[in-house]
Amino acid sequence: MRAALAGAVAATVWGLQEPFDRRLFRCDYSDVRLVGGLGVHALNGALFGVAFDVVRRRTGIEQRRLAIGLALVEHTALWPLLGVFDRELVASPRAFAQGLHRHALFGFVLGRLA
Repeated sequence: MRAALAGAVAATVWGLQEPFDRRLFRCDYSDVRLVGGLGVHALNGALFGVAFDVVRRRTGIEQRRLAIGLALVEHTALWPLLGVFDRELVASPRAFAQGLHRHALFGFVLGRLA
């Protein structure tokens, strides 16, 4: 339960900081908008938190590194699927870097709270 809550909080932090990183990276891409809102994004974060907790228990890898690592792997593995929604976006180095930043932030918060 704690990992699910940590994932939901981490996804909410991500969502709340999106307006700032959109200016920083000069890219208007929004994961929160793509999935249908902050509530859905928080639910996705909670599910990721549960999956993270399962992996953490089975591997014994240090929690903070594992959370960031899994979040970055998820970003890298799923990035090509964005091409289904937006072919220009998936080809943008700025958007990829923005997503990398967001996932690292998510993993950092998850690793601290879980």
